[in-house]
Amino acid sequence: MDKGGVVTFFFLALICFFRVSESAASTAMFIFGDSLIDNGNNNYIPSIAKANYFPYGIDVGIPTGRFCNGLTVTDYGARYLGLEFPPPYLSLSSGTAAILRGVNYASAAAGILDDTGRNYGSRVTFNGQIELFAKTLMLQLPLLIPNSEALSQYIANSLFVINIGSNDYINNYLLPNLYTSSRTYSGDEFAQLLIANFATQLEALYKLGARKMLLVGIGPLGCIPSQLSINNSTGACVERINELVMAFNKRLVPVMLELNSTLPGSFFVYENTYDSFYDIIKNPSKYGFTKNNQACCGNGRFGGAVSCLPLQTPCSDRDRYIFWDSFHPTQAANAVIARKCYSPSSTDCFPISASQLAKL
Repeated sequence: MDKGGVVTFFFLALICFFRVSESAASTAMFIFGDSLIDNGNNNYIPSIAKANYFPYGIDVGIPTGRFCNGLTVTDYGARYLGLEFPPPYLSLSSGTAAILRGVNYASAAAGILDDTGRNYGSRVTFNGQIELFAKTLMLQLPLLIPNSEALSQYIANSLFVINIGSNDYINNYLLPNLYTSSRTYSGDEFAQLLIANFATQLEALYKLGARKMLLVGIGPLGCIPSQLSINNSTGACVERINELVMAFNKRLVPVMLELNSTLPGSFFVYENTYDSFYDIIKNPSKYGFTKNNQACCGNGRFGGAVSCLPLQTPCSDRDRYIFWDSFHPTQAANAVIARKCYSPSSTDCFPISASQLAKL
């Protein structure tokens, strides 16, 4: 997009912002992604990427399939928007009215690329998740909203959250013994490959009726306990890996602006998770944390060598830890990230907050 197009986009965004009605809100939330926001889909497929055992879910009383001690970012996001938690798609029976509050299609180990995450067995790739949404739209929702115009409006008014891409690095590009991608592509070339596929996938969602989409950037993967352990870090983030991630994120915003300008009626928002999470890691005390590189439930160096095992005793002061296991944040860290995008005082979503997007 040229400079004039960017200026026009911001002008239109401001107009939309000031026209937002405080009483308006998204009718539902449809969620696509990986284990950061999977709320139980992998419970129903033959995968070793599961979180259906204690101590996962310890702070909500039961393991739900969330890769956390409690709630995810999208759980908190739904609360901010006054919505119920969308159920995991694979848990639903045909024709259930629960679909009306939205659906969570996210699957642990999933990636933008279909090959990503195969080392964990079965998973629902992002393409597969889009196919499940199409099935929901064509076969299940018409049973609940038989009027086609009303159904189209329901989808257009719903918020679509897409958090995908981390596994394309940690369960693809950064596993050279299992995948050829790092030998085939430079870091920039791989980021471009991901972005090209991602743009096509977002256009597919648009063709299915999605209009309000929140795109979550990839976080600083060089700071997670598993990468600290693999790379024999002394505790500092592995910046080489963070640079790979930033190559993806810096391409995502221009693509988002281009989609906003070329897909009529669409409105995309970018959630800058990278800067948010990096600041939490670098300034943990500002957010109430004391452990910024150690998994609350893990094994080996920084708890990153082997992730949280069944019935393992986790740390007792979980709200002081940024990381729950080798890969995923704690409920407390998820709450901070959600506040930075979904709350009325949001600072980390661009060009408007998720709550403002929901009200458009």
